[in-house]
Formats: sequence, C-alpha cells, structure tokens
Amino acid sequence: MRMLINVPETVVADALRGMAAAHPELTVDVEHRVVLRRDVPVDGKVGLVSGGGSGHEPLHGGFVGPGMLSAACAGEIFTSPVPDQMVRAAAAVDSGAGVLFVVKNYTGDVLNFEMAAELAEDEGVQIARVLVDDDVAVTDSLYTAGRRGTGATLFVEKIAGAAAEEGAPLERVEAIARRVNERSRSFGVALSACTTPAKGSPTFELPPGELELGIGIHGEPGRERRSMMTSREIADVAVDAVLEDLRPSGPVLALVNGMGATPLLELYGFNAEVQRVLTERAVPVARTLVGNYVTSLDMAGCSVTLCEADEEILRLWDAPVQTPALRWGR
Repeated sequence: MRMLINVPETVVADALRGMAAAHPELTVDVEHRVVLRRDVPVDGKVGLVSGGGSGHEPLHGGFVGPGMLSAACAGEIFTSPVPDQMVRAAAAVDSGAGVLFVVKNYTGDVLNFEMAAELAEDEGVQIARVLVDDDVAVTDSLYTAGRRGTGATLFVEKIAGAAAEEGAPLERVEAIARRVNERSRSFGVALSACTTPAKGSPTFELPPGELELGIGIHGEPGRERRSMMTSREIADVAVDAVLEDLRPSGPVLALVNGMGATPLLELYGFNAEVQRVLTERAVPVARTLVGNYVTSLDMAGCSVTLCEADEEILRLWDAPVQTPALRWGR
C-alpha cells in the first residue's frame, strides 16, 4: 500500500486539520468532524446540512460555503456520520428558518439522518429531509434499499443552496431540492477498484483488461463486467442508460465526474464523447461541469449525471457560489 497518510486511524482527522489550514473561511471542528461556514447562522436563511462517509472528496466538506451547504458532517471512510454530528451541525446553522438535510440513499446515512432529525426537532430545530437516489444502474444494492445516491447530490446541494441563499423558506428549498433529484439520473463506470486505508488492498477484484459498468461509489457491483472499452463506447453505454430512464424533454445540466484517479485529460476526452451522444440523441446541453467531485478514493473511472433543467433550475445553478471545490459568480 502506497498512500500519503500517517496511519489509517487518523486519516479523516488529518484531512480535516489540513482543510482547516487551507480554508480559513470555514470553521472545521476536527473533534466532532463537522465543517461549517464561518458566518453561520445566517439571519433568516435556511440552513443546508449534508454529509456521509469520507473518501468521496470534495463531497461534502468541499461544498460548504456561500451558495451551497451551511455544514457537512464527515464519517469514517465509506461510513455514515453519526446522529450527534448532524444534530450539532443543525444547531450551529439554524437561524430560526429551519434546516434541510440532504441525504444520499445509503442505509446508514438514511437511518442516522432520520434519527438526527428527530433529535434536532426535540431541540426546537425545524428539519426537512431530501433523499438523493439518482443512480440508474442497480436497485436494492449492498448498501441501499432502492437506488443509490451519487452525482446528483452535487446538483441538489448547489441548486437548493442557491435557493436558500436567496432567502427562500424551508418548504420552498425542500421542494426545489426534491425537483432536482427527481429530474436527475446517473451512471458510473469503474476501470479499477479503490483501496481503503484500513484494508490496504483493493475493495473488490477487477481483473486486468476488464471494467465494471454501473459501479457504485463504494465499489458496489454494477450491472455487468466487460472487456476494456474505448471512451466512445463507454459514453454510448453510460449516456444511453441515463437517457433510457430520464427521457428529458428539454435541456440538461451535465456532470462528467471522475472517481478520484482519472486525470482531467481523460475526463475532458470522455466529455467530448458524452456531448457527442447527447447531440446524436437530440438532447440539448445547457451547462456542463467536468472534474472529480463525487469520488471513490483512488478508483479510476467516471460517472455521468444529467439533470433536466427548467428556467429556475438554470438560474439557481448559475447563481454565485464560493466553496473550496465550486466557485463562480462572486
């Protein structure tokens, strides 16, 4: 195992300490593993809290800041944060306007955020919850009941975050977040397995010369394994899988996401193929984002997420954002 770490037991805490040093605009509670906007609570503003297992960076801590999340809770590698973290985050960001929990559909996350919502409400914080379940590859996987939550999490956090920044009430922010999730679909591909620090070896076996279609962000099995394919062939499979389920009638937001070990050279080349398929299928693209945003440690591979956009979704997507991983318009 060759990793830039000290010991597996301190990987998350070390990363949070480094994040705090790099981003003084954030408040990073290393002990409780909560990342906060330094200016919370913002008077009259709905708070947005998300989180999940570490290893998917920049999701979620990298999306904390004006125009996006108010706070993020970091669990152990590929493991949900605990309810106490979420309650602490909710209390810190609540201005009296309520808090929206954005939850990826993984069993641990769902159960812990559910418990946290009950505890926070007992403390007088109004909570709404939105479940992200955009993955079209498989249903009822090793980690989920229903579809997995993957790349659409970025769309939900950005667009709902913009609505909250504008001063929209909790009910409206929740409704927008739900609409974005309902209009989004994703499909992922693995070219190699990821390696967790604790295990020190690949989390699953993927023989040389093969890839996994429909992989999950924890290395969960996909739809099938095939011999290695070209970027063009992978784009045909991934985009068609998304379009078969989404069937957009208008323009889309497109996210071409790397799984952590795929360089931008390859991702931009893959994006060219994704755009080709969308053009051939007569699907107009309103906006495109390319990069490593919802990752799986050191997995080589990619995912495609499409969101059918309306005028409001586009306006909120374009709204200013200033986080460690996403910045524009400020």
